[in-house]
Formats: sequence, C-alpha cells, structure tokens
Amino acid sequence: MKAFPVVPRERAHRDIEEAIGHYLEEGAGGAALGFIDALERTFTQIGRHPESGSTRFAHELDLPGLRSWPLKRFPYLVFYVVREAHVDVWRILHTRRDVPNWLQDE
Repeated sequence: MKAFPVVPRERAHRDIEEAIGHYLEEGAGGAALGFIDALERTFTQIGRHPESGSTRFAHELDLPGLRSWPLKRFPYLVFYVVREAHVDVWRILHTRRDVPNWLQDE
C-alpha cells in the first residue's frame, strides 16, 4: 500500500514552531528533538494508515472526517482530514488546551 503525503497547513506549521520554541525556552533541547522525532513518526503512521486516527472530535464538534493521532511520549494531538490524494494536517495541539476552541480558531 502506498503512503499518502502528509501536508501540514500553515497553522499546523505554526503549532509545531510554538511547541519547539517552548521546549527550547525551557532549556530542553533534547525534548525539542524528541518532539520532532515523535512528530515525524506520527506523520509516517497517518500517511501509511490514515484511517487509524480517532474520530472522537469529529463527532463532538460535528466536523465529519476529522481525525486525531497522539504523539508518543508528548502531550500533543495531530488533527487531520484524509483527502483523496493526501493527509491534510489542520493543527498540532497540546492536550491540556481547550481543543474545541483551538480547532475552531481556524
């Protein structure tokens, strides 16, 4: 089975930069690198198996097709929608945030 390309939106790129910036501000360079590695593994997972993400927030927010996948060892969720030819990554959000509000910021 061919993997789908994973394409983060501009807002998802900003989420990534903010998370990395937070770890670096805290003097946790190793955690920043670990976050990047976990994100790359997650992108590989959802590219290969895009239907494997949770649909919980799709139901809660009435956003058909929305899926989420947790980063391993980090308190973040990747929110995405499977398109015909790619995986459209909407946001990467910390699990302690008010996820419904942050998703609707889009």
